[in-house]
Amino acid sequence: MTTTPLHFGWEEWLSLPDLGIPSIKAKVDTGARTSALHADDIETFGPSSKPKVRFTVRPVPGRNDIVIPCSAPVVDRREVTSSNGESENRVVIQTTLSVGGQSWPIEVTLTNRETMASRMLLGRQALLDHITISAHERMLQPELGYDVYHTSAVAKAQPRRALRVCVLSRENNYTTRRLVEEGEARGHAVEVIDTTRCYMAINALAPEVHYDGKRLPVYDAVVPRIGASITPYGTAVVRQFETIGTFCLNGSAGIAGSRDKLFAHQQMAKAGIGMPDTAFAASPKDNANLVGLVGGAPMIVKLLESTQGRGVVLAETRKAAESVIDAFRGLKANFLVQHFVKEAAGEDIRCLVIGAKVVAAMKRTGADGDFRSNLHRGGSAKKVRITAEERRTALRAARAFGLSVAGVDLLRSESGPKVLEVNSSPGFEGIETATGKNLTGLLFEEIERRARPVPKRRRKNAAD
Repeated sequence: MTTTPLHFGWEEWLSLPDLGIPSIKAKVDTGARTSALHADDIETFGPSSKPKVRFTVRPVPGRNDIVIPCSAPVVDRREVTSSNGESENRVVIQTTLSVGGQSWPIEVTLTNRETMASRMLLGRQALLDHITISAHERMLQPELGYDVYHTSAVAKAQPRRALRVCVLSRENNYTTRRLVEEGEARGHAVEVIDTTRCYMAINALAPEVHYDGKRLPVYDAVVPRIGASITPYGTAVVRQFETIGTFCLNGSAGIAGSRDKLFAHQQMAKAGIGMPDTAFAASPKDNANLVGLVGGAPMIVKLLESTQGRGVVLAETRKAAESVIDAFRGLKANFLVQHFVKEAAGEDIRCLVIGAKVVAAMKRTGADGDFRSNLHRGGSAKKVRITAEERRTALRAARAFGLSVAGVDLLRSESGPKVLEVNSSPGFEGIETATGKNLTGLLFEEIERRARPVPKRRRKNAAD
């Protein structure tokens, strides 16, 4: 650290780059031990062992329309007595102070200084030995000014902030654990919430999501991991978060649409996305025509509620197909039939889409004697290089449902890639293992890009 002498007056311009505050006026007060920063919406979050705090700063007096969102680790809680004798328990953070070309760490308490002339107070703990104070002068350091808040440079220079992220999941599986592990490694607080234990207060003025008898906080982002068995309730919970205004990595409409196999195929057909010929009928009188619509046997008969290869049958002859269809009808089960792509030879390709990119792909091969390639059924996986057409198809399929994260399953056919399914809650274990990539990290990059709090310029009221 440099020890070039600095000369301060009783008021100075400074910046707090760790908080994304490029310019703020501070009163220099050697009578005060601790520094203080004007903050609103102060909320602590994260585990008790490593708590964080998020808050907003309005750095320009009289301009409540300029708002800087901030977050920082909590280093202490301190009882502070103000000059008028009032005591307040305050959150203490550590941040970098920059002034006169020099920077050093200081501790700052967060409090409401709305009635004070200066939005920040610089106490003696923050003043280094080589700083001299002139109590009768002010602004001895270079003037920074507030004009910077009227430019786009403020938003571009914002630091990466700690986010409060909710993972909606009922399972303690690899993907859930990786989301927590990766999020915390990047400085975020990640909370796993059991979807089925959420309940909702639905009203026009204050819609809320409750959990374990308490209202859930406002999260920066929600990562839905909705199991197929709870799709209706899970999507309702996601929709409630959307109503509140929380960023959801995948929206309720995309999750519901991709889970409804019949609707999903209709949606992909509407978007002109290649898929195996598919047919659906309600009446047993149409069995023969149904088989003919997909080119006859061999063919796939698939329950609409099937997951991970369960409820998917290969009928190798027309007679076998009609028998399976009759059996499913006897169970009053909803199903569809599909053309069997022989040339795929029991292999498919899982493309993982995050944002607007296919970030990884793996080839899955079924166990011996099984036409299904699902890893849950004993299949194996390895990294694969996909073609430009396969990449475009995967992206279009994810886009058809408005999904930011999707596992798109493709078959390689003689007439080009055919989409089997679009999964809105893809597992990460198989594809991270097969590719050796930190795909959970890429998912968090998408969350940080989309959910990152940014400075706001609110419209001023006529009365302001």
